[in-house]
Amino acid sequence: MKIFYNTKLLGIISIVVFSCNKKEINSNDTNITETNVVEYVDPFIGTGGHGHTYPGATVPFGMVQVSPDNGISGWDWCSGYHYSDSITIGFSHLHLSGTGIGDLNDIRVMPINKKVDLSILATTRNDIPYISKYSHTKENAKPGYYSVFLEDYAIKAELTADVRTAFHRYTYEEEGEQSLILDLGYTTNWDKTTESQIHIEDKFTVSGYRYSTGWAKNQKVFFVLQFSKSINEYDLYKDANKVEKVDIVKGINASTQLFFNRGTKNQLEIKVGISSVSIDNAKENISKYRNKFEFDSVKEKANRSWEHVLSKIKVETKRDSLKTIFYTALYHSQIAPVTFSDVDGAFRKENDSIVFAKGYTAYSTLSLWDTFRAEHPLLLFLAPDKVSDMINSMLIYYEDKKVLPVWTLYANETNTMTGYHSVSVIAEAYLKGIRGFDIKRAYEAMKHTMMQDERGLKFYKEYGYIPYDLLDESVTITLEYAYNDWCVAQLAKALGKEEDYSYFLKRSQAYTHLFDSETGFMRGKSKKGTNWHEPFDPKFSAHRVHADYTEGNAWQHSWFVPHDVEGLIKLYGGETNFITKLEQLFTEDSKITGDNVSADISGLIGQYAHGNEPSHHIAYMFNKANAPWKTQYWVSEILKTQYNTTPNGLSGNEDCGQMSAWYIFSSLGIYPMNPASGEYQIGSPVFEKAILKLSDDTNFIIEAERVSDKNIYIQSAVLNGKEFNRSYITHQEIVQGGTLHFVMGASPNKNWGVKK
Repeated sequence: MKIFYNTKLLGIISIVVFSCNKKEINSNDTNITETNVVEYVDPFIGTGGHGHTYPGATVPFGMVQVSPDNGISGWDWCSGYHYSDSITIGFSHLHLSGTGIGDLNDIRVMPINKKVDLSILATTRNDIPYISKYSHTKENAKPGYYSVFLEDYAIKAELTADVRTAFHRYTYEEEGEQSLILDLGYTTNWDKTTESQIHIEDKFTVSGYRYSTGWAKNQKVFFVLQFSKSINEYDLYKDANKVEKVDIVKGINASTQLFFNRGTKNQLEIKVGISSVSIDNAKENISKYRNKFEFDSVKEKANRSWEHVLSKIKVETKRDSLKTIFYTALYHSQIAPVTFSDVDGAFRKENDSIVFAKGYTAYSTLSLWDTFRAEHPLLLFLAPDKVSDMINSMLIYYEDKKVLPVWTLYANETNTMTGYHSVSVIAEAYLKGIRGFDIKRAYEAMKHTMMQDERGLKFYKEYGYIPYDLLDESVTITLEYAYNDWCVAQLAKALGKEEDYSYFLKRSQAYTHLFDSETGFMRGKSKKGTNWHEPFDPKFSAHRVHADYTEGNAWQHSWFVPHDVEGLIKLYGGETNFITKLEQLFTEDSKITGDNVSADISGLIGQYAHGNEPSHHIAYMFNKANAPWKTQYWVSEILKTQYNTTPNGLSGNEDCGQMSAWYIFSSLGIYPMNPASGEYQIGSPVFEKAILKLSDDTNFIIEAERVSDKNIYIQSAVLNGKEFNRSYITHQEIVQGGTLHFVMGASPNKNWGVKK
């Protein structure tokens, strides 16, 4: 996903080689001796191309993400880091995983070995006096750990983290100052500092805060740094002016250079705590490490925490390249949402009120337009204990706004992207058995959200669709509201609210108003109800300005009817016409027309764009048209062509786990095409065996006998010893445990999975 950012993309060279500290893995590798699954993860995957991931240290769903920053403003540097770069300006503590959003990168520190002048207000990276070159040959990343050698200062920098605390260890390899820069002013992309403070509390402690605006308009980060060595002296700067004889500065741009007692050791260790609430809370967040510097033990603890969550799915294959892609995807899928409440449960809301998460952990970074599709469905298996907490975090937002969140960052609602997909997440969770939240309150929030008038809902209710001459992106918004309505209807039915069920189910047919039978596309319709938006070109894209589709075109968005594929098939005049049109999506030429083409249209197979989320369910729609072998073929093509083991290994934005969640589900052989339906469409598994650990005593096993690059078609299947001949499996069947055994072959079996 990319939002309102029209800067021309910088040219990026193709990255085809891993960091030299990683072994290049190819599809012909044989299975090596079994090792901990964490060893297969490569955090550099996605840091090239448009993946927008970062390589730094975090733990599953951690509050801190301590990672290097290149200091460049540009779309491909949204996470702070891009693999094509070789200069760093330091290490900050908040990052976004794989989005098109240029916020965060807060509380940045940089170790150096000489005195520098911070009185020049840097506006570009070239102005910064403490930058350093680095090489990928001396850079290492694995879950919970990152290290790099800073060439200009001969310093080895190491980073690790627990949930709310970051740990730094700097080894100074040459004589000179042992020094650290703390710069709260320099920003990249949209993020701008509005106020900052640095307080030298004592010889071992520095605290302060940074307020900023950007995509998140009211972001407040409080911090504390504790050092293993005493501060000998320091220089403090307020808005690039050096301030003498004080221990605290406050301004728009506060910065400092700290100089440390060398002692007998050439290492400096730092603990960094952050909080949205206060400096005292930041201190409380690191209180269990008070006066202790335990870098190695924390690093090992982070490794164990990742090993624990990654081991919830074990896969068997002779190709280690597939394991690398799979476990890296599993890693990326458990970075966000991120912990937002402090150890005492406190967190700051957008209106600056401080509230407490009682009985749950509050989460932020909810990229719902992306993650409702596969990321949140995956968390029902990987982290069911956290799903209710995430829903409670949505409901606490509803208390103030009287509407469910769209895309929240650091508790700020950005209202970016279309639909209200928190509705899907809540409905799916409850219908699949998740409890731990007030369902009456949740249903009220869902219904009230879909009945209000904002974000085009007034037009949607009045016309039965959103007219293109009243609101941009009308087609995408209409289709997504129709799906949201269907989700409300299903929960209403489960709760015995028959009147609501009938009302929202009828509204979920809104997609029918926009289908043009002559062209076979969903099209913009005027408020008169008789005119299509002309001229019409199904390949035309206009990025977020005067467009009928969000980050895409008619080819990519006309298929978003996951709740009623059978109804869509009828609009096409039957299965044959539907299959013909759907296959044309993948075989049409890949030209995208227009002067303002969305950069998110990437990973093209024909007009199918895997690099952006609206396409993610489409390949599975053949199942509903009695052609499951075509789903098997195209899913296999996507798995083979859109993911690899290089930094360019993602075909588009990672988007907080969604791109990876698609791979995880699809490589296992199942996918939640309609997340709230309770069904998973069956595709083409790639592993000989996959074990999904549901609990201590329940596993669900998927076996694919004779699977290979060529044997992508299902010949037959057995579920728990009984013949299985349908193209979907239910959530209930999975959570009961058992074994789904496929026999694979090189030619399609056109009788398997077909309704008689």
